Amino acid sequence: MDTVYIETSIVSHATAWPSSDALTAVLQQQAKQWWVEERKNYRLVTSQFVIDEASDGDADAACRRLEMLDGIPLLLPSVQVEVIAEEIIRRSLMPAKAKLDALHVASAAAGGVDYLLTQNCKHIANAHVLPRVYDLLEELGLPRILICTPAEFLGGFYNVN
Repeated sequence: MDTVYIETSIVSHATAWPSSDALTAVLQQQAKQWWVEERKNYRLVTSQFVIDEASDGDADAACRRLEMLDGIPLLLPSVQVEVIAEEIIRRSLMPAKAKLDALHVASAAAGGVDYLLTQNCKHIANAHVLPRVYDLLEELGLPRILICTPAEFLGGFYNVN
């Protein structure tokens, strides 16, 4: 069974109150739909970085996010994860202010997952960055990983119920 790393944006969108912003509402629906329809087909993992991020902010929202993550095995931080994240930043694949995003990619890559599921298209699932991230991971001898969004699993951007 393939493994999917669940990044913070997935649980944030899936557990948030419905947004009045149309684009955000679509992202929320896609995260929820993926969770209901697709997650059973994969072995899920996450990281302490996700738990820490999900714990921040409004207490009720944090509780909903942490409930969704409950029982999902954690990939543990390691020196290798730090080295990969620092290399992502050093090569300007992500800015230093996005170190947490680099740590998500590094955790998933070091953990040998098949997919990193995210809705963070600014720094993680960004078509301008992904080829260079994939090249770096290959250069470091890490297994192939596919960084993608729920829409890619669901078959389209507007594939909502």
